[in-house]
Amino acid sequence: MKNKKSIVVYFSHKGNNYVNGNIINLKKGNTEVVAEKIQNLTDSDIFEIETMRSYPIDYNETTEEAKRELNINARPELKKILDISEYETIYLGYPNWWNTMPMSVFTFLENSRLEGKRIVPFCTHEGSGLGRSIKDIEELCPDSKILKGIALYGSRVKEADEEIKMWLEKL
Repeated sequence: MKNKKSIVVYFSHKGNNYVNGNIINLKKGNTEVVAEKIQNLTDSDIFEIETMRSYPIDYNETTEEAKRELNINARPELKKILDISEYETIYLGYPNWWNTMPMSVFTFLENSRLEGKRIVPFCTHEGSGLGRSIKDIEELCPDSKILKGIALYGSRVKEADEEIKMWLEKL
Protein backbone atom coordinates (compact mmCIF):
# COMPACT_ATOMS: atom_id res chain seq x y z
CA MET A 1 0.00 0.00 0.00
CA LYS A 2 1.30 3.46 -0.90
CA ASN A 3 2.13 5.91 1.85
CA LYS A 4 -0.25 8.77 1.04
CA LYS A 5 1.32 10.92 3.72
CA SER A 6 4.45 11.75 1.72
CA ILE A 7 5.13 12.99 -1.78
CA VAL A 8 8.22 13.78 -3.80
CA VAL A 9 7.75 17.12 -5.58
CA TYR A 10 10.52 18.10 -7.94
CA PHE A 11 11.60 20.34 -10.80
CA SER A 12 14.20 18.95 -13.19
CA HIS A 13 15.75 20.09 -16.45
CA LYS A 14 16.13 17.67 -19.34
CA GLY A 15 18.38 18.47 -22.25
CA ASN A 16 21.78 20.11 -22.04
CA ASN A 17 23.24 20.13 -18.54
CA TYR A 18 26.62 20.98 -17.04
CA VAL A 19 28.24 17.74 -15.84
CA ASN A 20 31.89 17.38 -14.77
CA GLY A 21 32.91 20.51 -16.64
CA ASN A 22 31.17 19.52 -19.88
CA ILE A 23 27.78 20.18 -21.42
CA ILE A 24 25.96 16.90 -22.06
CA ASN A 25 22.46 16.09 -23.23
CA LEU A 26 20.36 14.32 -20.60
CA LYS A 27 17.16 12.51 -21.55
CA LYS A 28 16.23 12.63 -17.87
CA GLY A 29 17.31 15.51 -15.64
CA ASN A 30 19.54 14.81 -12.64
CA THR A 31 16.94 15.96 -10.12
CA GLU A 32 14.36 13.63 -11.67
CA VAL A 33 16.77 10.72 -11.20
CA VAL A 34 17.10 11.56 -7.49
CA ALA A 35 13.34 12.14 -7.14
CA GLU A 36 12.61 8.66 -8.46
CA LYS A 37 15.16 7.13 -6.08
CA ILE A 38 13.55 8.91 -3.11
CA GLN A 39 10.09 7.86 -4.28
CA ASN A 40 11.18 4.22 -4.43
CA LEU A 41 12.90 4.33 -1.03
CA THR A 42 10.01 6.07 0.75
CA ASP A 43 7.05 4.61 -1.16
CA SER A 44 5.85 8.20 -1.68
CA ASP A 45 3.71 9.66 -4.41
CA ILE A 46 5.53 11.82 -6.95
CA PHE A 47 4.77 15.10 -8.75
CA GLU A 48 6.84 17.00 -11.30
CA ILE A 49 6.72 20.80 -11.26
CA GLU A 50 6.33 21.80 -14.90
CA THR A 51 6.22 25.32 -16.29
CA MET A 52 3.77 26.43 -18.96
CA ARG A 53 6.69 27.69 -21.01
CA SER A 54 9.49 25.15 -21.25
CA TYR A 55 13.07 26.14 -20.68
CA PRO A 56 15.39 25.92 -23.69
CA ILE A 57 17.24 22.66 -24.35
CA ASP A 58 20.47 24.66 -24.78
CA TYR A 59 22.36 24.93 -21.48
CA ASN A 60 23.57 28.53 -21.93
CA GLU A 61 20.12 29.75 -22.98
CA THR A 62 18.58 28.03 -19.96
CA THR A 63 21.07 29.54 -17.52
CA GLU A 64 20.48 33.00 -18.97
CA GLU A 65 16.71 32.53 -18.69
CA ALA A 66 17.10 31.32 -15.10
CA LYS A 67 19.28 34.33 -14.26
CA ARG A 68 16.77 36.71 -15.83
CA GLU A 69 13.90 35.13 -13.86
CA LEU A 70 15.88 35.41 -10.63
CA ASN A 71 16.82 39.05 -11.27
CA ILE A 72 13.20 40.07 -11.83
CA ASN A 73 11.89 37.76 -9.10
CA ALA A 74 9.67 36.04 -11.68
CA ARG A 75 7.07 33.42 -10.86
CA PRO A 76 6.72 31.20 -13.93
CA GLU A 77 3.23 29.85 -14.48
CA LEU A 78 2.89 26.14 -13.74
CA LYS A 79 1.06 23.57 -15.87
CA LYS A 80 -0.61 21.90 -12.89
CA ILE A 81 -1.37 22.84 -9.31
CA LEU A 82 -1.02 20.08 -6.75
CA ASP A 83 -3.48 19.61 -3.89
CA ILE A 84 -1.02 19.06 -1.08
CA SER A 85 -3.62 18.77 1.70
CA GLU A 86 -3.37 14.99 2.19
CA TYR A 87 0.40 15.00 2.62
CA GLU A 88 2.40 15.51 5.79
CA THR A 89 5.88 15.29 4.27
CA ILE A 90 7.02 16.88 1.03
CA TYR A 91 10.40 15.85 -0.38
CA LEU A 92 11.23 18.94 -2.43
CA GLY A 93 13.78 18.58 -5.24
CA TYR A 94 15.40 21.04 -7.60
CA PRO A 95 18.67 21.87 -9.34
CA ASN A 96 20.73 24.69 -7.85
CA TRP A 97 20.33 27.55 -10.30
CA TRP A 98 22.21 30.74 -9.44
CA ASN A 99 22.68 29.71 -5.79
CA THR A 100 19.01 28.86 -5.13
CA MET A 101 16.02 27.01 -6.52
CA PRO A 102 14.57 27.66 -9.97
CA MET A 103 11.86 30.31 -9.78
CA SER A 104 9.24 27.69 -10.70
CA VAL A 105 9.87 26.10 -7.28
CA PHE A 106 9.19 29.50 -5.68
CA THR A 107 5.89 29.54 -7.60
CA PHE A 108 5.03 26.07 -6.31
CA LEU A 109 5.82 26.94 -2.69
CA GLU A 110 3.90 30.21 -2.78
CA ASN A 111 0.83 28.54 -4.27
CA SER A 112 0.71 25.57 -1.89
CA ARG A 113 -0.76 25.44 1.59
CA LEU A 114 2.28 24.16 3.45
CA GLU A 115 1.49 25.23 7.02
CA GLY A 116 2.39 22.43 9.41
CA LYS A 117 3.99 20.31 6.66
CA ARG A 118 7.45 18.77 6.84
CA ILE A 119 9.58 19.88 3.88
CA VAL A 120 12.65 17.81 3.07
CA PRO A 121 14.81 19.59 0.48
CA PHE A 122 17.15 17.90 -1.97
CA CYS A 123 19.09 19.47 -4.79
CA THR A 124 21.47 18.60 -7.55
CA HIS A 125 24.44 20.79 -8.40
CA GLU A 126 27.93 20.71 -9.83
CA GLY A 127 29.75 22.45 -6.99
CA SER A 128 27.46 24.95 -5.29
CA GLY A 129 25.61 22.65 -2.88
CA LEU A 130 22.29 23.84 -1.49
CA GLY A 131 23.35 27.48 -1.89
CA ARG A 132 20.87 29.75 -0.17
CA SER A 133 17.88 27.56 -1.08
CA ILE A 134 17.21 26.43 2.51
CA LYS A 135 17.05 30.06 3.66
CA ASP A 136 14.67 30.82 0.77
CA ILE A 137 12.44 27.85 1.67
CA GLU A 138 12.37 28.95 5.32
CA GLU A 139 11.32 32.46 4.26
CA LEU A 140 8.62 31.16 1.90
CA CYS A 141 7.34 28.53 4.36
CA PRO A 142 7.66 30.02 7.87
CA ASP A 143 4.95 27.73 9.27
CA SER A 144 6.50 24.52 7.92
CA LYS A 145 9.15 22.33 9.48
CA ILE A 146 12.21 22.28 7.21
CA LEU A 147 14.25 19.10 7.68
CA LYS A 148 17.92 18.57 6.85
CA GLY A 149 18.41 18.72 3.10
CA ILE A 150 20.90 16.97 0.89
CA ALA A 151 22.91 18.28 -2.05
CA LEU A 152 24.07 15.75 -4.62
CA TYR A 153 26.45 16.27 -7.50
CA GLY A 154 24.40 15.90 -10.67
CA SER A 155 27.22 13.99 -12.29
CA ARG A 156 27.00 11.36 -9.53
CA VAL A 157 23.24 10.88 -9.08
CA LYS A 158 23.11 7.49 -10.75
CA GLU A 159 25.55 6.14 -8.13
CA ALA A 160 24.02 7.98 -5.14
CA ASP A 161 21.65 5.26 -3.89
CA GLU A 162 23.53 4.55 -0.66
CA GLU A 163 24.09 8.25 0.11
CA ILE A 164 20.37 8.96 -0.39
CA LYS A 165 19.37 5.95 1.71
CA MET A 166 21.65 7.00 4.58
CA TRP A 167 20.31 10.59 4.46
CA LEU A 168 16.71 9.37 4.57
CA GLU A 169 17.46 7.10 7.51
CA LYS A 170 18.81 10.06 9.51
CA LEU A 171 15.69 12.21 9.04
